[in-house]
Amino acid sequence: MQCFSFIKTMTILFNLLIFLCGAALLAVGIWVSVDGPSFLKIFGPLSSSAMQFVNVGYFLIAAGAVLFALGFLGCYGAKTENKCALMTFFFILLLIFIAEVAAAVVALVYTTMAEELLKSVIVPTIRKEYGSQTDFTQVWNATMEGLKCCGFNNYTDFEGSPYFTKNKAFPEYCCSGNVNRTTTEPCTREKAEEKLVKGCFDQLLHSIRRNAVTVGGVAAGIGGLELAAMIVSMYLYCNMK
Repeated sequence: MQCFSFIKTMTILFNLLIFLCGAALLAVGIWVSVDGPSFLKIFGPLSSSAMQFVNVGYFLIAAGAVLFALGFLGCYGAKTENKCALMTFFFILLLIFIAEVAAAVVALVYTTMAEELLKSVIVPTIRKEYGSQTDFTQVWNATMEGLKCCGFNNYTDFEGSPYFTKNKAFPEYCCSGNVNRTTTEPCTREKAEEKLVKGCFDQLLHSIRRNAVTVGGVAAGIGGLELAAMIVSMYLYCNMK
């Protein structure tokens, strides 16, 4: 009984933490969706490097809602010894774990396919909105400055965009690369071809591969926590009267 009481208490505290984290993510997600530029100003280019590949606001809202529900179910189920809540908690965690494993396999095996899919969506959007849609332009500028890159593939992604049509030049990032921008001259096609700054997708992949051990360690840690939570929930479920 002492072991059961201890595990029950720890489960309540652990899920209370998950519940609070979910509430915080929900709040940040709503903030990003309503006022994205202020979020970028506070957190800088690191916060924007992924904003072209996923809608961060909606992603945070979805993740926050899942964590919020998980924390509530786990905390409520352990506190009241409700078997239905604990079983629901277990199955949601199991589905998340399976989805994460599947996503990891897809990321490893179908990287090229993912690149082509993203390219078919992002490049046309750049050519349609860069230079005319303020938030979109600011996010791309912060991404290119932070990652020292140009476009999704390279400077050609901006051909036909409102920015190129208006200025008859490419964004300054396409002519700077890793060098500090000290020139105010327009970034012409000749200069862009000479510099040949890498696309942001390649730079992002390079950053991920460079930090693969850290990313893998974090993923393994999250997976371990999920497995531990599922085992504990089943232990409590099986030992409840």
